[in-house]
Amino acid sequence: MSTKTKAASVVRPVRLAQAAARMKEALNERQRTLLAVGPMSKNCVDAVLELTTETKSPLTLIASREQIDSEALGGGYVNGWTTESFAAYVRERDPNGRVLLARDHGGPWQNSTEVEQRLSLAEAMESAKRSYAVDIAAGFDVIHLDPSIDIHNEQVAPTELLSRLFELYQFCEVQARRHSRRLVYEIGTEEQSGEQQDLDQLVDFLAAVRDRCQQLKVPIPFFVVVQTGTKVKETENVGNLSSPHRLKGIIPPEVQITRLVKLCEEYGVHVKEHNTDYLSDEVLRWHPRVGVHAANVAPEFGVVETRHILHLCQEFKLEAEQNEFLQLALDSGKWRKWLRDDTKAGDYEKAVMAGHYVFSEPQFVELKARIALQCKQSGFDLEESIRASLKHAMRRYLEAFNLLDG
Repeated sequence: MSTKTKAASVVRPVRLAQAAARMKEALNERQRTLLAVGPMSKNCVDAVLELTTETKSPLTLIASREQIDSEALGGGYVNGWTTESFAAYVRERDPNGRVLLARDHGGPWQNSTEVEQRLSLAEAMESAKRSYAVDIAAGFDVIHLDPSIDIHNEQVAPTELLSRLFELYQFCEVQARRHSRRLVYEIGTEEQSGEQQDLDQLVDFLAAVRDRCQQLKVPIPFFVVVQTGTKVKETENVGNLSSPHRLKGIIPPEVQITRLVKLCEEYGVHVKEHNTDYLSDEVLRWHPRVGVHAANVAPEFGVVETRHILHLCQEFKLEAEQNEFLQLALDSGKWRKWLRDDTKAGDYEKAVMAGHYVFSEPQFVELKARIALQCKQSGFDLEESIRASLKHAMRRYLEAFNLLDG
C-alpha cells in the first residue's frame, strides 16, 4: 500500500478522556513533546512528583510489568510496590493530579513469571487481563497494549497480533466502563530497532487498526509507538537517530520523522517514541519542532541514581559499601539484556547498568543506610541529594521538549 494513501474517517470518542484532554491541551499550547518517565526507584518517582510541583510541567510515570504489577501477580522490583500501592502512593502526594499514571508494555508474557512458567497463550492473555484490570481499578490513565511477545512462536502473523491487540483493547474498555473511566490507549507491537520505520508497513498497520476500531465502535488509540531510530544499549543510544553524521542510504531523521508524524496525524493518532534515553541535547531539542508528541525515558534515570551513589562512596572512601553494591548489581545478571553484541563492558560498567534493579534488595537497603549515615555526618541528606541529581537529569528533557514555562 502506498504511504500516500489518505486515512479515512476514524471513530472518535463522544468525549475525550480527561487524560487525553490534558495531553491535547498541553500539545496545543505550543510545540511540545510530552515526557513519560519510567519509575526506576522510589527516588525517581519522588523526583517526578517534586518536579511537577516546582515547574507545573505535565509528566507521566510509565511502569512496565517487571517494575510494578498487581499484588496478585507478584508485584515488581521497584520499591516493593504493587500496582495498588504504587498508585496510592502517587495519588496521595499529587493532590492536584498533575502526574499521569501509565502502564508500559502491558500484554502477555510481559511479566517474567509468565515466561518462567511457560504459560500458554490463553493463560498469558488471561494473566495480562488480570494485570490490566487492576491498573484500571487503581486509576491508571494510559494503557499500552503490547501483544508482541510470544515465547512459543518466533514469528506471529500480523493478523494474529491484531486479534490479540483488540482482544486486550475490548477487555480494557469493559473494565473502564465498569469504573466509569475513559482511558488513553497506546499501541505498538515492536521493540525499538534503532532503524527507521518502514512507512508502508506503518500505513498497513494503522489502516487495519482504523478498520477494526470502526467495526467494534471503539475510539482509535491515542498513541502509536513508531520506529524513530532510537535504541538503548548499555548506557548510550545506539540507534540511527543518535548518529552525529548523515548515514548513507538513510533519510535524514528530521525529514523521516516529519513524514511519520504527518502520516500518524492523518489516521488520528499521536507519535510515541520509546528508548529516548541518552540522546544529545541537540537531537532532543528538535523533537518538538518535527512534531514528536511524546517520548519515554527510563533506564537513564536508573543509571543516574546508581552513579550518584557510587560517586558518594568514592567521595567518602566507603570502599566496602561500593564494592558490595557493585557485586550485588553484577550478581543480579540484569545487565545482560543491555549488552551490545560487540560489548567491551567490564564488570564495573555492567554493574552500573544493573544497579537500579537491586535498590529494593535487603542487602542494598542495609548498605545504603551506612552511606546515608556518612552523608548525614557530613551535613546533607542522601535521599535529597539523589532526588536533586535525578531532577537535574529530568530537567534536561523538560527544557529540550519545551515543557518549562518562561
